[in-house]
Amino acid sequence: MNIKSVIIDDESNNIDNLSLLIKSTFPEINIVATANDAETGKTIIRNQKPDLIFLDIQMPGKSGFDMLSELNDFDLEIIFVTAYHQYAINAMKFSAVDYLLKPINPNELYSAVERATKRLQLKQHNIRLENLISLLQKQENKNEHRIGLTTLKETRFVKTNEIIRCESSNNYTTFFLINGEHILVSKPIYECEEMLADYGFIRCQQSHIINRIHIKSWVKEMGGYILMVDNKQIPISRNKKDILKKFLWH
Repeated sequence: MNIKSVIIDDESNNIDNLSLLIKSTFPEINIVATANDAETGKTIIRNQKPDLIFLDIQMPGKSGFDMLSELNDFDLEIIFVTAYHQYAINAMKFSAVDYLLKPINPNELYSAVERATKRLQLKQHNIRLENLISLLQKQENKNEHRIGLTTLKETRFVKTNEIIRCESSNNYTTFFLINGEHILVSKPIYECEEMLADYGFIRCQQSHIINRIHIKSWVKEMGGYILMVDNKQIPISRNKKDILKKFLWH
């Protein structure tokens, strides 16, 4: 499969380094053009119609996210390449899109390209990218935000306010939804905690994260526990009780 690719990054040395990595590892990827800014990148994408874009997020003027919002094209694959920025990372985790942190790890690059190639072969509409752009455009309306939950078979997108709670099992986490569904994802609970912290969720015990809007009551007998709307009794860690009180009545 011949994959047309474009690299967009404001630093030329980053483009050169990434180009070398790609050419030495993926002969099927043809880098047809590069750009140092979002406006040039937008023109190149419209003219070249690439299959795969390696896109820096933070660039002078318009960001990579701004450029994608203006293109409004979700029938291609994106691998974001970025320095660490917590909101951007959380947004990408929510949408289950691929991203690489600078400096690029060759093994992570290989895995991201393999996933993108499989999706291109299936000719899938890029709902991950569509969700990411929607998320970024609705930063103020958190009730409209959706999280991508990747299972063995699919990536499900659900609104954060539809999640009652999360429960861990080794390196997996089960999401319990208000419609009664249980979704098992291959993420440890601490990653889920990071993603959900700004949306009214708290980790009240080592294995449990709860959504404040779906708490039925705080029961003080039997050592104390949280009763959720699905009637699940969630234990409270001793060192979390004061934090939880401030969280609930803030």
